[in-house]
Amino acid sequence: MSLCALLLAAYANHFHNGFHFDDGHTIVDNSYVRDLRHIPRYFTDATTFSVLPLNQSYRPLLQTTFAIDYSIGGYNPVVFQVDTFVWYVLLLCAMAGLFEAITRDAWVTLVAVAIFALHPVSAETVNYVVQRGDLISTLGVVAALGIYARWPSQRRRGWYLVPFVCAALVKPPALVFPALLGAYVWMFEGQARVPRAIAPSLAVMVAVAWWLSHNTPVTATTGAGDAAAYLWTQPFVALRYFTMFFAPVGLSADNDWPLLGGPSDPRVLAGLLFVVVLIAGSWRLSQRDATRPVAFGLIWFVVALLPTSLTPLAETANDHRMFFPFVGLSLAVTTTAALVKRAVAPAARHGAVAALVIAVLLAETAGVYARNEVWRTDESLWRDVTQKSPRNGRGWMNYGLTLMQRGDYTASIAAFERALPLTPNYHLLYVNLGIALGQIGRASEAEGRFLHAVSLAPADWRSHVWYARWLARVGRGPEALAHARLARELNPADVEAVPIEESVTRFANTPEYFLARSLAQYQMRRFRECIASAEQALALRPSYAEALNNIAAAHNALGEWDAGIAAGEEALRLNPSLQIAVNNVNYAREQKRHQVR
Repeated sequence: MSLCALLLAAYANHFHNGFHFDDGHTIVDNSYVRDLRHIPRYFTDATTFSVLPLNQSYRPLLQTTFAIDYSIGGYNPVVFQVDTFVWYVLLLCAMAGLFEAITRDAWVTLVAVAIFALHPVSAETVNYVVQRGDLISTLGVVAALGIYARWPSQRRRGWYLVPFVCAALVKPPALVFPALLGAYVWMFEGQARVPRAIAPSLAVMVAVAWWLSHNTPVTATTGAGDAAAYLWTQPFVALRYFTMFFAPVGLSADNDWPLLGGPSDPRVLAGLLFVVVLIAGSWRLSQRDATRPVAFGLIWFVVALLPTSLTPLAETANDHRMFFPFVGLSLAVTTTAALVKRAVAPAARHGAVAALVIAVLLAETAGVYARNEVWRTDESLWRDVTQKSPRNGRGWMNYGLTLMQRGDYTASIAAFERALPLTPNYHLLYVNLGIALGQIGRASEAEGRFLHAVSLAPADWRSHVWYARWLARVGRGPEALAHARLARELNPADVEAVPIEESVTRFANTPEYFLARSLAQYQMRRFRECIASAEQALALRPSYAEALNNIAAAHNALGEWDAGIAAGEEALRLNPSLQIAVNNVNYAREQKRHQVR
């Protein structure tokens, strides 16, 4: 009962916390979670998981929980947070069952579960709705191993595989279950039994892994920029995660941990040494009955980190990635403390030990409560990120976005400009700068930012949506229509462009529209499409010199100098003062002369 009271006290202020970051494209902006009739489609079409093609992962059971939450209360965050908390309590119950089967010690089990339940790192997952995936997949793995350990007579029926499969359909890291099962059998039931014991789970793992891969869209990406540097960095990340268990300071929703240069970096060597010591220590501890729970907990920590360590991801580290590994670390640390206590503390000191445990749990409770406050709103969350991770350009951008949403455009521009040198190629940063600059009347600067965003990520529909919205607002209807339609073509699942398109639909099928579309396609480096759209403009207005100029520019971009010269000269025949056509003709002639030489 005391643990329940502390847990409720720790999370009492989290139930009204809102949606953040990836919750937007997976839940808030995702129309597929708004109707339970879409649930069967989740299992066959992963494009329903997110409005962002790059983030369309196959997680059908996770998405099902979102749809059920929405059906109960719409986008009321309380419903989503209560649901997450219920899953969290179920995880804690499953951990208690597994730990008791391993340690045969009710007090060690209670303290280990309490340490995990109230650890501030857990708040990073419990508060972040979409990362419910980490929570439920961890629950599935813990439940599968707990069923295997506590009901040996039912193993032949394969019931323990059910939560494992469900966990994998929530989030792929659960696929490490056979490794954890093998470690459990090896340590507690005998090395000889391992191959036969893990064979069914291995077969299921292979089948489920194939199914996940088969159903994941080709557009999905892990987002890593430098895979080699990412892999070299992960041992040091593991070391930092390990230390965060004992000193969870500096927690951040979006870290700025850098990639390390390679094996010559002392931090890489420190990380590799840590992993070696951890594995060697686990082996040694596994040789004695009393210390096997410690060894198993450490192996759990290592194995649970493998999915995010071996798959190069966009972020070097994330605090919610500690959630799954800390299940094992809680068991290892608590069992170690119990062994030390039995060895060195006389019976008279039991009260002091209990007081220390209570002090730790109270400190954790305060830490969780404080993190919940940080997760309260987007502004509080991203302000904290800029303070904890000041080199994080995305953090500064998102903080600036929250300032812009409350109308403080000057402060938002300052935050965006802090982000520029940190993430100079982040196209959404330029989109948001364009929006903010447009709001304070700096039109030419705003348009430059929008165009730069399009040039950085021509296939991302969001740049076109926001540019189209700005163009419509300043009265440039044909261009607004062109970019709105391109946005819809790039991502039909997103509906933000629809009202923009409807507001300027009167410009459809006009020469000006096709000219604007041609220019947009040129900016996207789709030169053949640029030529085709310009030709449609010419079909409606044969004397359209600007359309001929676009054709000339596109041919030049393709290295087709004669065609570029011909189109440019025809543009000048129709409009001799069109200076940009003069420039295109001169450029093509100069390039052609270079080729002849």
